[in-house]
Amino acid sequence: MVEKEYILVALGSNYHQAAHIHWASQRLSCLLSDVQLSRILWTQDIHGSGICYANRLIAGRTSLTADELQQQLKAIEAESRRTKSRVTIDLDLMQYGDQRFHLQDWPRPYIQQLLGETINNNQ
Repeated sequence: MVEKEYILVALGSNYHQAAHIHWASQRLSCLLSDVQLSRILWTQDIHGSGICYANRLIAGRTSLTADELQQQLKAIEAESRRTKSRVTIDLDLMQYGDQRFHLQDWPRPYIQQLLGETINNNQ
């Protein structure tokens, strides 16, 4: 039996936000087991552009390696026709097993709020 690693992915979108968050959530749910979805939280762009982002966290388990999962995330982003200014979907692998990524993002209020509400990150 293959050991499945706990993972946490942050989703963000600034273009047709709700539709893209739901679409990506469905795509990720097909790749993972024991899926937990946070609610969608709306935030202002951290760079002050005035654009609203929809954000969500997804936790689950996978038998993919971190590199394989990262490739899948990038493929989903590409499929959504993401551009630099039109972020149809942004998928960031935040945690894989005990390893954390995007360390500068962990303290952001929306990440902390969504973690505290629905995601049990002590897996």
